[in-house]
Amino acid sequence: MHGNPGPDHSIAGGPLGQIRSGLIVSCQPVVDGPLDRPDIVAALALAALDGGAAGLRIEGLANLRAVRAVTEAPIIGLIKRDMEGYAPRITPTLEDVDGLIAEGADIVAVDATDLTRPVPVADLIAAILSAGRIAMADCATLEDAVAARDAGAQVTGSTMSGYTGGPIPDAPDLDLVRGMAGLGGFVIAEGRYHRPEQAADALRAGADAVVVGSAITRPEHVTGWFAGAMRKARG
Repeated sequence: MHGNPGPDHSIAGGPLGQIRSGLIVSCQPVVDGPLDRPDIVAALALAALDGGAAGLRIEGLANLRAVRAVTEAPIIGLIKRDMEGYAPRITPTLEDVDGLIAEGADIVAVDATDLTRPVPVADLIAAILSAGRIAMADCATLEDAVAARDAGAQVTGSTMSGYTGGPIPDAPDLDLVRGMAGLGGFVIAEGRYHRPEQAADALRAGADAVVVGSAITRPEHVTGWFAGAMRKARG
C-alpha cells in the first residue's frame, strides 16, 4: 500500500496533519471519458502519490472503494449527484455521507453554499462529525465559510468559488483563500489551480493545502489547453 496509515482522525495528528502544506490530487476523470473506470482512478491515485501528493480527492463510491483498497493515504471523499429542484451537487444527502464513511473516506466534502438543498449543511456536517470523520465545506463565498465553521466544519475549501452563477473565472480565487485563512481552521485552496506557481501562491495566501485536479488527472482538458493555444497562434 502507498501512503501512511493514520487511524487518528484528529486535526493535529490525523489526516489533516498528513496533508498540511501538501498537494492533494483530485482524481476525477471526465465523466464517461476513457479514464472513467474505478481501476484507472486507483492507478491515477497511486501515480499521484508516487509523484509527491500528500492526499487524494475522490468522487463516487466505486472509485473510493477502489482507491482505498490500494492506499492508506488521506482521502477526501465526495459524491456528485444531480437532484431535480436542487442546485448543490456535492454530497447533498445524508445517505451520501453514510456511503462515503462506509467506504473509508477520512474527510467528507459537502457543498456548503447557500443554494436550495435537500438537507441543511449543518445536518450534513453533524452526521460527518458524529461518525468521527472530518467535515470539509466546499464554499463559494466567505459567508459560506463562516456558516460552515459555525456548524462545526474543521475544513473550509474555496472549491465552489466561481461555480454558483455567472461566467467562470480563469484564475483561482486567492482572495477567498485569504479570507478563509483569517477565520482560522484548516483551509484548502481548490478551483482552477492549473500551474505549479498558482499552488505556491495559494500557500502564501494562507492555504494549508491545495487541491489540483484537471491539470494532473484530466488529459482531455490539458490537451485542449495546448491545442487551443496553438490554434490561436496559427490565427
